[in-house]
Amino acid sequence: MEGSVLARIAAIVFVAIAITAAMVEMGRDEAGQGARPAALPVPEVDTLRVEQRRCQELGEAAASDPDCLAVWAETRDRFLGRERDRAGGE
Repeated sequence: MEGSVLARIAAIVFVAIAITAAMVEMGRDEAGQGARPAALPVPEVDTLRVEQRRCQELGEAAASDPDCLAVWAETRDRFLGRERDRAGGE
């Protein structure tokens, strides 16, 4: 290899290392520690969601289960933005 080819390869390696070092430094917070994303809040247990899963696992039997019919009515009302007490009187 000629000297100019080696010089070009060395320059490319140097630039790659410099860019990597800059990216690592940009990822650090002011204290010098690696920046960590904020902890995600733990969602509350949605009882309607749990019941939907139960009805899903029942399969065809859920069509005749009164609890599943009530769950589906509540899900429909939530989706349509209706209040439950008003929707039952219609």
